[in-house]
Amino acid sequence: MATIKFEGEEKEIEDGSSILEAAEELGVPFGCQDGVCGTCMATVVEGKDSLEPMNEKEVEMDMAKGQRLVCQCKIVSGTVEFSLD
Repeated sequence: MATIKFEGEEKEIEDGSSILEAAEELGVPFGCQDGVCGTCMATVVEGKDSLEPMNEKEVEMDMAKGQRLVCQCKIVSGTVEFSLD
């Protein structure tokens, strides 16, 4: 099992799965949920190596280093913590 952390809360999910549903339950804000609007752009505070590499939509967004679109992330295993700061 993998773990997603956001604002002091955490949720376990299956290894290799999308984190969108768990992140939404933890309070990460979402708009389109399709990698277009950037509403869910967040900084990976811990566990960047636990995520699959950025997909094409994230690369096209041209985000700062360490940021990801939470709606597009899939966790391989381990723990990942996000921050909106």
